[in-house]
Amino acid sequence: MNSLTLISILLTIVVYIGAMKLARIVRSPFTNPVLTTTIVLITILHFSGVSYQEYSPAKDWISSLLGPATVALGVPLYKNRDIIKEKMVPAAIGILIGTLSTIVSAVWLSKALQLPEDIQAASAVKAVTTPVAIDTVKIIGGDPTLAAAFVIASGIFGAIFAPILLSVANISDPFSRGLSVGTVSHGIGTSQIMVEGPIQGAVSSVAMGTAAIITPIILPVIFRFL
Repeated sequence: MNSLTLISILLTIVVYIGAMKLARIVRSPFTNPVLTTTIVLITILHFSGVSYQEYSPAKDWISSLLGPATVALGVPLYKNRDIIKEKMVPAAIGILIGTLSTIVSAVWLSKALQLPEDIQAASAVKAVTTPVAIDTVKIIGGDPTLAAAFVIASGIFGAIFAPILLSVANISDPFSRGLSVGTVSHGIGTSQIMVEGPIQGAVSSVAMGTAAIITPIILPVIFRFL
């Protein structure tokens, strides 16, 4: 690991800690730590003259921690296992429909806009967590880097707007809110909806994990027909 990579890792950690403190002080979807950290890092890299390729090794090291971080979401899941068991069947149906909808809508919209095939493939995996998206997009011939960018953008968008849209639609049930966000906005959305309560966070974790299991199974089959 060279000095630039080490500095980039430390910089990312420091900026993220600062973003988390800001999120605690200013409670808003627009102060989501991932969004704030992304904006600050892009600004710093731009004005310091550090290219994405030079920063990439630091990104790869940090991304390797996504697996353990995803597993840690099992804690709220365990604590709220009774309510999840009670609504398991409707939840499974909702996650399946939500996963299919986000894949089909993303690919159809990409085709309607006449975007290249690699963008169509990357958009199809935008709703699952990054490690799963990177491996799944390879199966359908997509670009892992592009897929990761779509995943992050989708997560940030969901974290900011999903709670607002759910409230506008008068969806106040904690279980339903968590299920919706976790299905389409993976870990970033889950981190935001956890602020609302433990049930929302637990259910969102389940939805995120289930969507990550379903997507690699159904995507290679349905992608060729879209």
